[in-house]
Amino acid sequence: MKAAIAFLLLFLAGCHTYHPSVLGEVPDFQLTSQTGATLTRQSLLGHVWVADFIFTTCPGPCPMMSSRMRQLQTATASTPDVQLVSFTVDPAHDTPEVLAAYSKHFLAQPQRWHFLTGSQAALNHLGLDGFHLNAVDGSLDHSTRFALVDRSAHIRGYYSFNEDGFPKALLRDLNRVEREKT
Repeated sequence: MKAAIAFLLLFLAGCHTYHPSVLGEVPDFQLTSQTGATLTRQSLLGHVWVADFIFTTCPGPCPMMSSRMRQLQTATASTPDVQLVSFTVDPAHDTPEVLAAYSKHFLAQPQRWHFLTGSQAALNHLGLDGFHLNAVDGSLDHSTRFALVDRSAHIRGYYSFNEDGFPKALLRDLNRVEREKT
């Protein structure tokens, strides 16, 4: 009898599916993409998405972060509903035209990977109060973490692009969140 109970407990433990916790919620926003189109929180509802904060003249981690985002675009090609969003921390320089040129360098698919700009105040609110990653205050300091967002605009995880296992962990959790019912 004890062996049967132990087997049942092990079996049930193996059937348990881990679901990343809700860590916050993305607030409403209305920003302009590299195509000149308006993108809002509402337009991303129903999609699982990954977000980061970069700027196009960054001499440091941004090109590597965008390369990682490009890898995510490739890895999620079979799930075209997954969206990628890169918010600029330099809205004074990163106009839609500048973001369009930058996005082409990374072979971004504009229907899936959005490079967003807008007012400094709106981006600051998102970076600081929404994602809790960084201020967008003109200093150009920013986080190198990616955020996983579910279909209801809940933040489900943070991932540093330079940590061991970064893409594997993010893709694992993205696939789990993508399979969740809304």
